This record gives sequence, structure tokens and C-alpha cells, in this order.
Amino acid sequence: MIRHLGMRLGVATVTASALLGGLAYAAGAPGETKAATVATRTGGKDPSDLNGTLEELEKSYDGRIGAVGIDLGTGRTVGYRADERFPFNSMFKVFACAAVMRKARTAEPGLMDRVIRWKPSDMAELTGNSPETTEYTDTGMTPAQLCRAGITKSDGFAGNTLLGQIGGPRGLTGFFRATGDGTSRLDRPEPHLTEWKPGEERDTTTPAAAARTFTKLTTGKTLHPRDRARLVGWLKGSLTGAGRIRAGLPKDWTVGDKTGTGGAANYGTADDIAIVWTPGSDAPLVLSVFTNRNRPAPHDDKVIASTATALAKALGKL
Repeated sequence: MIRHLGMRLGVATVTASALLGGLAYAAGAPGETKAATVATRTGGKDPSDLNGTLEELEKSYDGRIGAVGIDLGTGRTVGYRADERFPFNSMFKVFACAAVMRKARTAEPGLMDRVIRWKPSDMAELTGNSPETTEYTDTGMTPAQLCRAGITKSDGFAGNTLLGQIGGPRGLTGFFRATGDGTSRLDRPEPHLTEWKPGEERDTTTPAAAARTFTKLTTGKTLHPRDRARLVGWLKGSLTGAGRIRAGLPKDWTVGDKTGTGGAANYGTADDIAIVWTPGSDAPLVLSVFTNRNRPAPHDDKVIASTATALAKALGKL
């Protein structure tokens, strides 16, 4: 059934267990995910509604959209261009943080609280994209502080410094493989990883792969429960995604997200990935949205917001 997500165009509805390789949310301890087989339920909108909506949105945007929505309560999953590659951009930082947390928990106790220092020259390429680390050049920061800065403010030097704790971009790719993600890859650090043009495979993932791995990190057993809760807390505190997935959902929904932006010169690439709770529900949604323009041009947050709305409707939540 998962093969349908490989279609270039169109949307498919599959079970969450199919997309996530047997990992599906079940009620239990807060934040706990249990392996289970979840049958697809028939609630929600006809998937063709999502297909038509996103096709029209792509035409008006003159670009490409890739998206996946997962309801971990019902097992319903929808996708559009779900297996096409898009650049990570700064979204990589949530995965790098998780990799450092995993290393600290399993191989290097105390790592998260160890102060890392650097020289001003170390961050020369990233001073304009590092709002928090530039303030801590004299004192240094711990990986825990770097995770917070990287996720909530998308601090570029924080992301690179986290990569340094796990063997660089190659180390993060190794983390993906260890978690069962055979698709996602990181090849370069900031700021070079944002350099992208159609057909580029470096520093890319797919909406399905990103959603699958993100779900494992935020609701599965890849991370220790305390680390998982900490990661989700940083995602909820994100300051960069107000106009993206969050803007396409009701204000009383709880959202934790991580954005990425490549810039106009890089075909306006922009993305957002989120874990979302609707009022009164313990089982969250996971929404994964990636976009690029067909020519070098600025991105448009409204396209991501509109895609999030369409995914929520297709999952029967709106």
C-alpha cells in the first residue's frame, strides 16, 4: 500500500502503520507510542479533494508542493508528492538535536550539559543567521542550549555546532539510517545546505521520510521519554513558524514545529514539519509540508499554511 505514495502526482490514503513501518500511536503514558497495526478508517474528506486543492495551489503559486498528513489516532494518512525530494534547509536542526540527545543518553552521559566554546571567526559565515549564539560567544553554550536556539530560533551556528557533536552532516545521515530512514541525507553544513536547484539530491528528504522519522522522534521510542518530551517542548516554543503550518490551523490547536527556508535564489524553497494536537485528543497529527518555486523567486508562507489546512481537512479534522 505504501507504494502509492511514490506517485509523482496525486494523493493516497494508507494506514499510519504502513507509512511508519509498523509504528502507530496508541493511548498510554503521556508521549508514549506503542507498535500496533492500525486499520484505515473511512472518516474524513475524499483524498481527491486534497489532490485537486494542491494541484490548483501549485498552479497559482507556480511551484511544487510535497505534503504528508498522519492522524496517529485513526491511522489515516494522506500524501501528495510524498516521495519526491525537497531540501531540508533549517529543518535539519530538529533531527540534529535528536541525534545529539540520543548520543548523550546512550554513549556520552553529561554531553547535553557540557559547555562548548568557539571563537568569533568560527561563525563568520553565519553571524546574520545566528541570533542567539552570537550573544554567547564569550561564554559558550551547552548542547541543550544549542538545541533550544536551533529549534526555537533556527539559529544557524547552533545547528552547525550540534552537527559537530555527531560527526557532521555524514553523522546525521548515519543517524537517519540507524532510525530506519534510508532516504534522508545531509551533505553540507549551514549556510551551504540551502543551495538547491531542481534535481539536486544533496541535503534532501521527502515529505514521507521526514514525517516518518519525525513521528518516531516525537512519539516513538527512538528517544528516551524525557528527551522526547524535551524535544517536543522546544518544538512548541518555536518562534519561526507562525505564518506556516500554525497559520493554517485553528488557534486552539497545539502545534510544535520546525521550519526551513532556502531563499529566493534557491527557487524559494521553504518547509515546515509539525506535531499537532486537536482539543481533547491525546493522539496527535503529524504534518509535513515542503515547497519550492519553478524559478528563482521568494517563497510564500501562505502556500504552506493553505497546504496545512488542506491536510487537516483530508484527515477529517476540519
